[in-house]
Amino acid sequence: MAQTVIIERTGGPEVMTLVDREVGSPGPGEVRIAHAACGLNFIDVYQRSGLYPLDLPHALGMEAAGIIEAVGDGVTHLKVGDRAAYAATPAGAYAEARVMPAAQVCPLPEGISLDEAAAMMLKGMTVEYLFHRTHPVARGDTVLFHAAAGGVGLIACQWARSEGITLIGTAGTDEKCALALEHGAAHCINYRTEDWPARVQELTNRAGVDVVMDSVGADTFEGSLDSLKPLGMMISFGNASGPVPPFNLAVLAQKGSLKITRPTLFAHTGDRETCQEMARHLFEKVVAGEVKIRIDQRFALSDVRAAHEALEARKTTGSTILTL
Repeated sequence: MAQTVIIERTGGPEVMTLVDREVGSPGPGEVRIAHAACGLNFIDVYQRSGLYPLDLPHALGMEAAGIIEAVGDGVTHLKVGDRAAYAATPAGAYAEARVMPAAQVCPLPEGISLDEAAAMMLKGMTVEYLFHRTHPVARGDTVLFHAAAGGVGLIACQWARSEGITLIGTAGTDEKCALALEHGAAHCINYRTEDWPARVQELTNRAGVDVVMDSVGADTFEGSLDSLKPLGMMISFGNASGPVPPFNLAVLAQKGSLKITRPTLFAHTGDRETCQEMARHLFEKVVAGEVKIRIDQRFALSDVRAAHEALEARKTTGSTILTL
């Protein structure tokens, strides 16, 4: 049996409950993993609220790290006793242990703790695909990155610095802006006190940025388009402020033949080899010290409601983990 956070209906943090669930043994292509910690992400909120529907009842959580306890037939890249981590479907990481498909579970190298791994898999592989797969960003390019002091944002700031990319961040307080700058952002704009699209134009000598990476959604969408240079790429990869409403595609032509995409991590990691390659790239960055994983909040699994409340209130910085 393993304590597991589930929802039986969608709604606020109060719909999450902690129950004992049978774990079972892995079948072909599966592993059983005992978790040391699991990560907290906005996708968990989207699933809990019903924005991203799940078949109910369902466990929550998309990333975790721990020790492999059992291996099913056909699994060759993991063995019992291995330290491992993942960001993968189906949801169910908010648990002491689980059985899950092995293809997206990644062996963890020495030099990365289980807490760090639980805090970085979904966020770090998101940054990997944003910079290298959705629209490859080259040395000398300029990127506008919203929520630059969050878990994904602080990794993105460091990733950009390590590759010679100018990152302009936005954040909601001066303290968060300072944090983004400390982690490698070239500039950071407090969107509560500044006209951030105008400031972006000022910082780029009115040229605009090559790419916008926007996980905020509705609140920043129009300003993000206004921040791009002609032929620029808008990457909308989240909805922290709500989903982007329908808009007229002709706007993209009017603003300079802009491009737009709405990617997800799991479209990239669905292929086992691609997933493992992305994880290795992330691990290399962390082991080399080019990216440091900042864990600013720790909650016990039993305090998951408080963790969700803090995340939704934008009271968190860096990464947040649930400990077991």
